[in-house]
Amino acid sequence: QVRLVDFGGGLVQAGGSLRLSCAASGLTLSSYAMGWFRQAPGKEREFVAGNSWSGGSTYYSDSVKGRFTISRDNAKNTVYLQMNSLKPEDTAVYYCAAQRTFLRPAVAVSGYDYWGQGIQVTVSS
Repeated sequence: QVRLVDFGGGLVQAGGSLRLSCAASGLTLSSYAMGWFRQAPGKEREFVAGNSWSGGSTYYSDSVKGRFTISRDNAKNTVYLQMNSLKPEDTAVYYCAAQRTFLRPAVAVSGYDYWGQGIQVTVSS
């Protein structure tokens, strides 16, 4: 049974940092592209960052480029999202997702096979 568990969220002041982790079980991470998405109240779930199966290629939305970094440790079956210079508009529930592909990660929600349970990130002004 595949399971993705997101953790590391919380409350932080604007300008601060958080690191999210996504621990995967029941799959081999090196066979999956991984993505991080977020969903703010009243908004659609949106792509934030993704990396390829090896972690060698990374992709970011314009809103987080230069502030967020996605990485992975395939040996630990874990994906990370380092978030720096956080802004109040980054407040959302964050989800990791796994897509079985050796191509670049999808930006569409429908492209993913498995999802984490989501974790709240709140940035105060």
